[in-house]
Amino acid sequence: MTHQIVIVGGGAGGLELATRLGRTLGKRGQAKITLVDANLTHIWKPLLHEVAAGSLNSSGDELNYVAQAKWNHFEFQLGRMHDLNRANKRISLSATLDEHGQVLVPARELSYDSLVIAVGSTTNDFGTAGAAEHCLFLDTREQAERFHHQLLNHYMRAHASQSETTELINVAIVGAGATGVELAAELHHAARELAAYGLDRISPENMRITLIEAGPRVLPALPERISQPVHKTLEKLGVTVLTGAAVSQVTREALHTAQGQIIPATLKVWAAGIRAPDFLKELDGLESNRINQLHVRPTLQTTLDDSIFAFGDCAACPQPGSEGRNVPPRAQAAHQQASLLAKSLKLRIEGKPLAEYRYRDYGSLISLSTFSAVGNLMGNLTGSVMLEGWLARMFYVSLYRMHQIALYGMTRTLLMMLGDRIGRSTEPRLKLH
Repeated sequence: MTHQIVIVGGGAGGLELATRLGRTLGKRGQAKITLVDANLTHIWKPLLHEVAAGSLNSSGDELNYVAQAKWNHFEFQLGRMHDLNRANKRISLSATLDEHGQVLVPARELSYDSLVIAVGSTTNDFGTAGAAEHCLFLDTREQAERFHHQLLNHYMRAHASQSETTELINVAIVGAGATGVELAAELHHAARELAAYGLDRISPENMRITLIEAGPRVLPALPERISQPVHKTLEKLGVTVLTGAAVSQVTREALHTAQGQIIPATLKVWAAGIRAPDFLKELDGLESNRINQLHVRPTLQTTLDDSIFAFGDCAACPQPGSEGRNVPPRAQAAHQQASLLAKSLKLRIEGKPLAEYRYRDYGSLISLSTFSAVGNLMGNLTGSVMLEGWLARMFYVSLYRMHQIALYGMTRTLLMMLGDRIGRSTEPRLKLH
């Protein structure tokens, strides 16, 4: 019988893996590859802060799973996994409902010979009082668009107002990791663009952005030599940066810190911490950690079941030589792991030993919208090279282009780049709806 590979999760890693396997094992008839996701389209998660600010029209950059499956010899199934039967090698998918609450796709089960779980992560509010009720999150395209709509609503109300009072928008962002930092810069850019389009009742300086970090500095997961210039650039843009400030409560009007500060905010975004989806916790006995990540061995196989693999943000993968730490939840790690699994699953079908994953850090790049970019690149020959400004911005953009090349190939990606350049001359610089 044909080996059945089921991949749950169509994020960057899962989609790249399904595409690679489809082009090899699927095309040759050596395996049947099925990708499962709760959405019909994919957008690269590191772009969601641009969707939230309106700098990116998500409709233009989304990928349709059904079309991608047809072009690359795999099958797509719409659904959300909620249970696992390891003994019978079957997963259970919940029913998918339409906007009226009617069943669009019924609940069902899928069989597998090899199961790959790549469901990514969601934001972790650490149980902070009021966070879930009053904060917006940026885990999905829908959440990013919801923030954008709320931002535009404030501008439209101010634009129609007859009041002589100065209009203000207070935006508070909890978490000064990559998402929080990039969102803060992108919102400052959006404020300038909105004023340039005539929505100037709220001037750029009256969008007051506060970035709140519990740790001692911004970008705590990256080297200090990157965080320092980023901090200075944010302050030059007028962003208020609060470090060493742990948010203890969120209300409708403000955020309260454990240090006694009260930060008024009209729009509140929580961008601190991650956790894997709750359904992974104790999934038919598989081992998981306190943030629901599945424990895996260096082969990316789960610790208790050789037929089940996990990678990306939802997997706790040991990092050799790092004193018990796991591979960091970063896009480059998911990309590397997808490349390894594309080879490993072929080896598994052939009954050969699997290779072990070793994380390679190629550096980090942080985009500060059109104002700048900061980061470092790491290589065997060059060591660690610090980048800033235009050159860093070009390398940052190239990360997305590499993701597109993995999915579409070089020719189609070049055509898409050409289309993007032409579109910039005929469309507004900011999404205004």
